[in-house]
Amino acid sequence: MKALLLGKYAPHALKGIISGSDREAAVKKLLKSVGGSADYVAFVRGKYDVVVRIEVKDQETAIGLALAIKASGAFEEADYLEEIDMPKVVQVAQMAASSYVAAG
Repeated sequence: MKALLLGKYAPHALKGIISGSDREAAVKKLLKSVGGSADYVAFVRGKYDVVVRIEVKDQETAIGLALAIKASGAFEEADYLEEIDMPKVVQVAQMAASSYVAAG
């Protein structure tokens, strides 16, 4: 499965980045440890400081990564968004809509 990890660094972690800590290497090492990979690591301006597009074997792995990242204390905010297969979602929605009868 593919997902996006989004993070806003805590002030002490930003100090580490300023001192030269290679966060892209750290992210790739983290993902490798759970059998995943990162398509890209982007440092961004806005609500989040970093966005990482990952590929992992399943939802549990993505949730476990998010949990470990949050527990590290390096982030004020850390979220993950699962990518979805929109055509499949629409197909299921169409099947459901054709058979669902609303109350009333």
